[in-house]
Amino acid sequence: MTAIPCVPMLAGFDIGGTNARALLVEPSTGQVLHSSRDGSAGGGPALVAKVLEMVANLERTYGCRVEAIGLGVAGLVSRSGTIHYSPNLPDLIEFPIGPEVEAASRVPVVVGNDATAGAWAEAKFGAGRGADDFIYVALGTGIGTGFVADGRLMTGANGFAGESGHMVVDMDGPAHRTGQRGPWEYFASGTALGRMAREAAQSGAFAKGIKLAGDVASITGYHVAEALVVDNADASAIFDGFCREVARGIANLAVIFDPQLVVVGGGLAEIGTPLKDGTQRWLDRLLLGGEHRPRVEVTLAELGSDSGAIGAALLAAEALSGD
Repeated sequence: MTAIPCVPMLAGFDIGGTNARALLVEPSTGQVLHSSRDGSAGGGPALVAKVLEMVANLERTYGCRVEAIGLGVAGLVSRSGTIHYSPNLPDLIEFPIGPEVEAASRVPVVVGNDATAGAWAEAKFGAGRGADDFIYVALGTGIGTGFVADGRLMTGANGFAGESGHMVVDMDGPAHRTGQRGPWEYFASGTALGRMAREAAQSGAFAKGIKLAGDVASITGYHVAEALVVDNADASAIFDGFCREVARGIANLAVIFDPQLVVVGGGLAEIGTPLKDGTQRWLDRLLLGGEHRPRVEVTLAELGSDSGAIGAALLAAEALSGD
């Protein structure tokens, strides 16, 4: 039997504060051939060792060598591959993870912001296909964004573009864990949805949430989503307020970038149509001059939780080819 030759494969990683997700990606199609997950706790050297271990496992599983590695990390990541700041990865601040992994693996390594990478994956193989100008918004524990303009991924002068979750929408608002007062992330992330639900339950306006969670303190955004499925009126009211906050930040970005499309991803995108429709309804109301411009369409990401790792792999492929 003739052996099937290996084609160049890429390893794409999405590294968060708790877990590292690794994908083996075929670069021409973005197809995920294998995936694995492991913890990301520990300092820089421990994470480098973990990345190398996960790459080796991908190679053994599929029987082909990884030609390049892409790392998507939540935080400020420079073009040189150094993590300069990350609220979720405090042990990695100012750590040159890219050069360290590259020296140990002896293959090219590209490091970028996870949401920026996710935007590129959606541009190539997801909901952003065919759109030259769009905003990608990843709603999860926090908020990350990525921008595609004139068909090109925006990374900024230092590679720091896309940290829109930290833009201030209420300078007199509550303090966020970063120390900023009133950033968008405080009002429109998954963490915010859980807080809004607990506040409603505490005031007697979300009894269903208490029933689902057992007590007020245990209520999260997942319980709002669960109650939405059965058309609970309190959950609908909470979620409408949440969608307003999501749309408020998007409207700010839209007046700057003039996108044709907003792609919403991240963990909260699993809520699906209620999130898309609610955000669209509020964006139509809040966007300055909305009645005089083409509608900015809101759509859901197509690549789900794989987008950041796929995008990181694609950026590594471009570095490998010299594009």
